[in-house]
Amino acid sequence: MKLLALAATLAASTALAVPAYAQTFKMSRGQDATSLDPHAQNSGQNFNLLHQMYETLVHRDEQSKIVPSLATSWTITSDPKVWEFKLRPGVKFHDGADFNADDVVFSLERAMGPTSDMRGLLTSIDKVEKVDDLTVRITTKVPNPLLVNNLTNLFIMDKGWSEKNNVLKAQDFKNKEENFAVRNANGTGPYVLVVREPDVRTTMKANPAYWGKGQFPLKIQEIEYRPITSAPTRVAALLSGELDFVQDMPVQDIKRVSETQGLRVNTGLENRSIFLGLNAGDPELKFSDVKGKNPFADKRVRKAMEMAINREAIKKVVMADQSLPAGTLVPPTVHGYTKDLDAIPKWDVNAAKALMKEAGYENGFGVTLHCPNNRYVNDEKICQAVVGMLGQIGIKVNLAARPMAQHSPEIQKNEVDFYLLGWGVPTYDAEYVLSFLYHSKTGSLGGWNGTRIVNKDMDAKIASLTAEVNAAKRDATIAEVLKWAKDEATYIPIHNQALAWGMKGTYNIPVQDENAFYAKYVK
Repeated sequence: MKLLALAATLAASTALAVPAYAQTFKMSRGQDATSLDPHAQNSGQNFNLLHQMYETLVHRDEQSKIVPSLATSWTITSDPKVWEFKLRPGVKFHDGADFNADDVVFSLERAMGPTSDMRGLLTSIDKVEKVDDLTVRITTKVPNPLLVNNLTNLFIMDKGWSEKNNVLKAQDFKNKEENFAVRNANGTGPYVLVVREPDVRTTMKANPAYWGKGQFPLKIQEIEYRPITSAPTRVAALLSGELDFVQDMPVQDIKRVSETQGLRVNTGLENRSIFLGLNAGDPELKFSDVKGKNPFADKRVRKAMEMAINREAIKKVVMADQSLPAGTLVPPTVHGYTKDLDAIPKWDVNAAKALMKEAGYENGFGVTLHCPNNRYVNDEKICQAVVGMLGQIGIKVNLAARPMAQHSPEIQKNEVDFYLLGWGVPTYDAEYVLSFLYHSKTGSLGGWNGTRIVNKDMDAKIASLTAEVNAAKRDATIAEVLKWAKDEATYIPIHNQALAWGMKGTYNIPVQDENAFYAKYVK
């Protein structure tokens, strides 16, 4: 997709009585980061805040292109299993400590640990070694051409700081563990943490020793990040001038805000699919009135649910045309996507009823849909629409909406049967979707797979994708697994989410398709 181009830099006139930019950049989203521990959760909401304070070896810029960050260069050595990274000299952590290879080795090993939610990105790594202070080698178990793609959200921590504060292992988020890194930060990034009040505000100030001075605009001197759960309240704060930037504009307010003098709305598709997950593997559902068997285990029921959901109606009524109906969890920007794969099941209530009857559920059944209410665009409204649509085929859905901080751990711990989730693909490769959502929960893989389905043959094919260097063979495997995934319908795709960023007219911040905001780029 084409991203919105940046406007020419706005020049501040010395003749003006007030500066063009406020000293403090006030921004808001509907949900706060759940933790500042860089390896606790594989969550875009967390990454969005962490990228201001911490940095990675490589990252995706405003155009989603992989660019150097703490690594200045990287290459595969004569051994195809060994990558060598040259590190940026002269970088310091916020506490003044020097950044070097020891920090990279420590951070990647920490991210590979059993309590880290990031370990699924690093399963191909055999070892990480320091060559010298500014050189690191990563050896993979087998050649992995996608290793760099997996590092764009792998933040580097200060080994000494981590030892001093007893945060040698990642926070075990799903089991509600606390550690010093949850509310404190010491990165190399452009902004230094000043205040952290979870769900209230996070304040950061410009890092005076940042290595990127002269390379990035760095116009913002202080950031005040305020989560505001209520969408009308967020919009009202932007309209009143209380906020400079709202990253998750409600679709129903786009027109009003964009037509307000002094404000701007930039839009674009996100690299993220929104979908429903079904527990199809357990013998009985926890939240259902069907006892002794599992209706979701019957593919006919799953297919009936697919057909009962009117994606075009959700697009028009719920999303105000700010979505792209989907038939797969692989967005169009991701390697492995095909139009055939994205074919949307025909909305057909009568055919769905016939399948329900065939499966023995002519009179339907009751089930609970667990839904976040502060994470995705109109997430609770999507779930409300799904409740009505499934009711037409006899499935009586009880909606349980709650904040994402409560919702996500229960998915990871297999404590819900039917749920809404969104999944972005930071590697821009279908393997990421398959490894986290379709591979069975075995160690570091399948961490977000709530379906309870185990298919050892498909597990082996998914695991092979990080090692296969023959592009044609690898693509054939991706296509085979995605075809199986679509046919099984253990997930029901709804749409690819569109983004709307609202801001004061003195800014023109283009939507980045990972929904990643980098304050250092703002002009």
